[in-house]
Amino acid sequence: MKVAKALARAGDGRRAITTFMFATGIENSVPTINNGRTRIDEMESCGHYQRWREDFALVEEMGIGFLRFGPPIHKTWLGEGRYDWSFADETFADLRRRNIVPIVDLCHFGVPDWIGDFQNPDFPDLFCNYAGEFSRRYPWVQLYTPVNEMFICATFSARYGWWNEQLQTDRGFVTALKHLVKANVQAMREILQIRPDAIFIQSESSEYFHAESPKAIRPAELMNSQRFLSLDLNYGRRVDSEMYEYLMDNGMTRAEYHFFLDNRLKQHCIMGNDYYVTNEHRVSDDGVTRAAGEIFGYSEITRQYHARYRLPVMHTETNLNQGPLGTEAVDWLWKEWANVLRVRNDGVPVVGFTWYSLTDQVDWDTALREKNGNVNPLGLFDLDRNIRPVGRAYKKLIGQWRDVLPTQSLCLTVPVVMPREDGDDHAEAQWVRAEEMLIAAAAAQGE
Repeated sequence: MKVAKALARAGDGRRAITTFMFATGIENSVPTINNGRTRIDEMESCGHYQRWREDFALVEEMGIGFLRFGPPIHKTWLGEGRYDWSFADETFADLRRRNIVPIVDLCHFGVPDWIGDFQNPDFPDLFCNYAGEFSRRYPWVQLYTPVNEMFICATFSARYGWWNEQLQTDRGFVTALKHLVKANVQAMREILQIRPDAIFIQSESSEYFHAESPKAIRPAELMNSQRFLSLDLNYGRRVDSEMYEYLMDNGMTRAEYHFFLDNRLKQHCIMGNDYYVTNEHRVSDDGVTRAAGEIFGYSEITRQYHARYRLPVMHTETNLNQGPLGTEAVDWLWKEWANVLRVRNDGVPVVGFTWYSLTDQVDWDTALREKNGNVNPLGLFDLDRNIRPVGRAYKKLIGQWRDVLPTQSLCLTVPVVMPREDGDDHAEAQWVRAEEMLIAAAAAQGE
């Protein structure tokens, strides 16, 4: 009866948030280094545990409606079936009160000590349970990034030997990647059972590898195929024959591969792509890579990813050091924004933009490989919570463009239920329709 009344009062159920999603984030990376002996906790390094109320107030003051944020996994997930939700309870209640939409980041480059690392085959099933417990506890939350930057996490942990398992092998890389993506897929399925209209924004690094010479063409081609593996598996897209052989040669089984093909959840997804000045690489004859700087830029690389997956796009991360002139970050913001407008005007459905993160970060100058306490001036605010020039520029940008973009024909309607609307007639109707679609999709797949 409650459902029927909600559907009747909500009319055709097509009301949705048509705003462009301007966002920032709270950096919550938690990898381990020194063979697991040292935990790098960016929330701790940046003072968020003590100043979270102030941080959320700054988000509100900036006019930013969406926040990439998640509970610290190593402090929240204490063991199988054991949780400490105290910090999450306080912070998510405050976000809801402020009507800030969280894009919940559940796993950001690390796992609790009791799990070990991403080589653990039990991680996907265990993480699925963790995601489900979170979703049941906070049913008003709709937007999720279950596992952040799966490709980068596997690369840094198991190919470069920097974090977590600190391996430098193709087999270690494939093992980490398949566990990370399986965890993400299973978490999406579990969350959809609880919140049928959940939307998943995959924050994944958008990469490109440039050959320095004719002899480097072959290794560059391989790397440009491997950069798609995490999203190919996540979206149930068949990989090409060479990548299939690569996966099989390095420990993936046919059954594991078909698990990904059989879980097509992309209709619930927005492709979040991250772009930094470090995302493009020069490849030498022997396959060694080094930073290339910005060559193609965000717009060209985003077109490549969109052509492959045909999904709505959100620019989910970018930043740059403020620099000695004090204008470098501001110039980068406007360059990235110009790229966003360019691809959007070309027909790519871009629905959001993110400066990451709200405050400066610590030790990203060494990619969190060392715990030196070096402050990186990348934030909208410094660690004393004083606004930086890029913060003022971003606030101005939001004010200028927020009311313009939704009126343009290329703006995709994103069916977001704002925190204060949770439980109203429209939200109930959207929930029911989403559940009906899930049932129909399952029936079509013979589940």
